[in-house]
Amino acid sequence: MNPKYRKTIIAGNWKMNMLVSDVKPFVEELKGYIPKTKTCETVLCVPAVNIAAMLKLGKEARIVCGAQDVSKYDKGAYTGEISASQLADAGVKYCIVGHSERREYHNESDMLVNAKTRALIEKGICPIICVGESLEQREMGLTMAHINYQVRAALAGVDVTMLRHCVIAYEPIWAIGTGKTATSDQAEEVCREIRLIIRDMYGARAARSISILYGGSMNAKNAAELLAQPDVDGGLIGGASLKPQDFATIISATGADNE
Repeated sequence: MNPKYRKTIIAGNWKMNMLVSDVKPFVEELKGYIPKTKTCETVLCVPAVNIAAMLKLGKEARIVCGAQDVSKYDKGAYTGEISASQLADAGVKYCIVGHSERREYHNESDMLVNAKTRALIEKGICPIICVGESLEQREMGLTMAHINYQVRAALAGVDVTMLRHCVIAYEPIWAIGTGKTATSDQAEEVCREIRLIIRDMYGARAARSISILYGGSMNAKNAAELLAQPDVDGGLIGGASLKPQDFATIISATGADNE
């Protein structure tokens, strides 16, 4: 991490877990563990039905509310969809786009990820853009080529001013929900490559400023080693974000409790 130039972010992704009634006890418990910090932003991307409760209850615990998905459309006859305008009006500050589960289970293309990214930026919401390779792609030596394409596709039409409102999360597909984790060297290698891609697209200042997160089974035990890498600026946390004490331990691993 390099907090001198960019924001450190620990973002939880609850996926399709937790009820509205679970939000209050979770936040109350987390408050007892979470360190006071101004340098690490804590985000919880919750199911849509939990957004209102998290917005209301999360303030006391210094939690920023995020969403897990957004429509590329701003309004219209799209039953079940939620627009960036609606998320912004509710007070949502972050939104995940391009998660591997959306790409796989809902056949989301890179072009759709790009459309959602731009829709969010237009409404002042920071997209957390997920990129990552499959195990087969890694074994074939295609990791960097695949990441390069995904980053460039997601950011097509996004200028340097808009880029300031973006976060990129490297999530190797083979490490999501499997218990497997990229080694700290593997995570750093790809996060550094992402920064080099941003540098090629937007210049050195933009590359130095963008926050790049690692996701893929980051947990309380391995967070410190992963977060110690110079190009890993935080984490996108799945299962561990459902456990207040573990989630707080990951936040503390950023050095936040030493302030």
